[in-house]
Amino acid sequence: MLQEEPDPQSEEGAHFEALITLIHAYEEKHYPVTSLSDPIEAIKFRMEQAGLSVKDLEPMIGKSNRVYEVLGRKRKLTLPMIRRLHKGLGIPAEVLIADDERHALAA
Repeated sequence: MLQEEPDPQSEEGAHFEALITLIHAYEEKHYPVTSLSDPIEAIKFRMEQAGLSVKDLEPMIGKSNRVYEVLGRKRKLTLPMIRRLHKGLGIPAEVLIADDERHALAA
């Protein structure tokens, strides 16, 4: 177990830097982080995190059938929905807006 970072000029420091480089390369290859999160996954994550139900999203999205359509990707988020979700759930607007950008890229 590493208690403190070794001196960068030492042999242990060079080994440490090599390990950091390898770990970073592995993570980039196997677990890439995209610049924009998926808006629906962000909503689902926040629901799970806060213990929210579909009923809890109705003030932000609409009646339960509309919530299910959005969560099932059958209906896109509208600007008023995005504003209410941003305010109500604290999800960054950039993440919620990414829905339209992803559909445009996929087309």
